Amino acid sequence: MTSPTTLKTSTEPPLVSAVHWTRAQWLLLMVVCTVLALDGLDVSMVGVALPSIGQELNLGTDSLQWIVSAYVLGYGSLLLLGGRLADLLGRRRIFLIALTVFAAASLLGGLVDDPAILIATRFIKGLAAAFTAPTGFSIITTNFAEGRERNKALSIFTTFGASGFSLGLVVGGLMTSLSWRWTFLVSVPIAVVVVFLGMKFIPKDKTSAENSGHDIWGAVTLALGMLGLVYTLVSAPEQGWGSVATIAGFAVSIAVLAAFAVIENRVKHPLIRFSILKEGWVARANLSAVGLFGSYLSFQFIVTMYLQSVLGWTPLGMALALLPAGLLVATSAPFADRLIEKFGATQLILTGLTALGLGYVLFLRVGTTPNYVLDILPSVVLLGIGFALAFPSINVQATAGIKDSEQGLAAGLIQTSTQVGAALVLAVTTALVSGHGQAAGTVSAQAMLEQYRPGLILSAAVAIAALLVAAAPSRRRVRS
Repeated sequence: MTSPTTLKTSTEPPLVSAVHWTRAQWLLLMVVCTVLALDGLDVSMVGVALPSIGQELNLGTDSLQWIVSAYVLGYGSLLLLGGRLADLLGRRRIFLIALTVFAAASLLGGLVDDPAILIATRFIKGLAAAFTAPTGFSIITTNFAEGRERNKALSIFTTFGASGFSLGLVVGGLMTSLSWRWTFLVSVPIAVVVVFLGMKFIPKDKTSAENSGHDIWGAVTLALGMLGLVYTLVSAPEQGWGSVATIAGFAVSIAVLAAFAVIENRVKHPLIRFSILKEGWVARANLSAVGLFGSYLSFQFIVTMYLQSVLGWTPLGMALALLPAGLLVATSAPFADRLIEKFGATQLILTGLTALGLGYVLFLRVGTTPNYVLDILPSVVLLGIGFALAFPSINVQATAGIKDSEQGLAAGLIQTSTQVGAALVLAVTTALVSGHGQAAGTVSAQAMLEQYRPGLILSAAVAIAALLVAAAPSRRRVRS
């Protein structure tokens, strides 16, 4: 097995001719890339709309958090099952069914007025994305040869996802200026069109009777354990960190997650083959993903509230202020694979996480009357650079050297780390914010800023911790 922690993740020499794909390969890549971009777009669009949703439906910060967390929890809790089912039942079939469910949930979410149903549709959309994301990933890794060709395809794929997430701020601002409901409804026609394109351009794949078997109980215990853990974290400020309810919530959640670990070690076809994490580069890539997306999603949640509630900016004004980060990520797509090939995934992950951490630290300077160019823009630019460098590199590192039969597992694992990490960090952020001040609208702008500041500090700390993990030397040498 080849270690991707060396400077060159590609197994081919650096001086090779340009990658040439067939028309069918390009169309296949565009279909799966569009869906990943749609996933990212959905998360960030709703983030921009949170203040408007809160005003119309009379929801506080702790309730608004669930609109974000419901999606990432649904996403993270079944990603491993989604990737595994793609390997076992057929990638094309799983991809198209899940995308259809995503479109239906988007439509329902844009039409309802009940907060509970709204949150439920977000959870369903997360479940659907839990199947489309790893399936799309494994469609690429099984249709593009490992090395320079796959690196380029994965770089484009992951950059589409990061671009959708970043540019979703702008699209979300535009949609929210009409109505927050359009942040849900805009996904519907796009998803429907891609379903029909996928039916035409995604090649049919064979299922394997030899590998039949689904770890349903593993999926159930992972989902319940994560839901319980996040719910306990979010409700702890109100219940009290030392209350019986909080302590019991943590105890039950940990017990359920421990049961998940036991199940994974005993079933024939586990969601996680834990031995895959013995490869140092795989473990570091997954931990880096937790830090990258966990810190960024929490930062976006806080900054959305800060710019709109503290500074009084419009959703569109806020989106335009954060646009440079999205543009940096979007324009990096043609160069990501070349940078990975030249400098190696590990070096780019380190550089990206350094930029991300520095951006968070610089943002701690903001007050109630910031200068955009001096106080906000430097952080926005650094975050764009950090995401553009680290996100595709982490995904390449996490799947390099993994055999084709487990590409769905590896893809599901890295994306589970991304989403579960985001849910946990966001839950802690919400707990810090909820327990550090009063509801917005009852206090001064300065007091509201102080309420949000612990969340900003947490984002910086998480990114720095991820950087330290990524920089840790490998405990064992792998044959190159």
